[in-house]
Amino acid sequence: MPTVAPLDIEGHVVTAAFLGDIPVFAAASGSIHRLDGGEKVTEAHQGGLLACVKDSTDQTLVSGGEDGRVLRIGHDGSVTELVHVPRKWVSVVAAGPQGAVAYAVGKVGHVRLADGTIREFTEERTIEGLGFAPKGLRVAAARYNGVTLHWIGTTGAPVDLEWKGAHTGVTFSPDGRFVVTTMQENALHGWKLDSKSAETRHMRMTGYPAKVKSLSWSVKGKWLASSGAPAAIVWPFSGKEGPMGKAPLELGTRANIMVTQVAFHPAEEVLAIGYVDGMILAVRIADGKEALLRRPGKGAITSIGWSASGKLLAYASDAGDCGVIDISA
Repeated sequence: MPTVAPLDIEGHVVTAAFLGDIPVFAAASGSIHRLDGGEKVTEAHQGGLLACVKDSTDQTLVSGGEDGRVLRIGHDGSVTELVHVPRKWVSVVAAGPQGAVAYAVGKVGHVRLADGTIREFTEERTIEGLGFAPKGLRVAAARYNGVTLHWIGTTGAPVDLEWKGAHTGVTFSPDGRFVVTTMQENALHGWKLDSKSAETRHMRMTGYPAKVKSLSWSVKGKWLASSGAPAAIVWPFSGKEGPMGKAPLELGTRANIMVTQVAFHPAEEVLAIGYVDGMILAVRIADGKEALLRRPGKGAITSIGWSASGKLLAYASDAGDCGVIDISA
């Protein structure tokens, strides 16, 4: 068994991540806890933290809260206010390349560039999710009946990707060829962006017994792992048409115990899987070999995040049970 450094935080913890070498845990209460020569706490959001993601450089968190603030949080606990929208909740945020940050309030999406410039765009329906393309300042906005792709800072027209139903989150593949959304129904939906033919444009990924709330791309984008079943459902994206006509892998299968979180290793095709009973497994794609990282514990796993070296894994639960697992031990 790997060694575990446990941490007990009061209430639901939204995000566990490494900023540089420092494990950081963002609680729904609005407090940020970090393990840096002992536990240190920073009060970030008043009233509650609603969304929190890691930036592309692994050096800061970007968060939104009930206080209408969008914050950048450093590994040292420093808090920088990027935006303040009075009397509004900011529940959708994304971190992009070149220091850009996206956030949404209702139907209006915003992208704040590193120099403080803010660009705005409006959808016909409420924006439920945002995601940046890996290259260039292009942002996807998930909404009812599809996704809109916006170029930021250029005159390119928005591109509407339509599919009936409520789309709740969105991600680009690491090579930028595919866009995939989580849906209110128990499914994923995808689009192939370089497709010349409408027939091959859509990708339906269905059959989940529960909503998909966690997605993770493998390091080179060959695989997309997802929660929402009693196994991690891992779709193949290495071919030209992505997963169409191919069955997904099912890793870490447990009888009736649902997967709640998935996170691919930063360098290898190894997947960390968190479950509703607090257990965490690591599974190697090549042969399906499993390693138990944490036995069942208090609360469902709500977040897992690797260190840059891939030797440490931070985890959090909805009961405040958090910690760091040393895989190299």
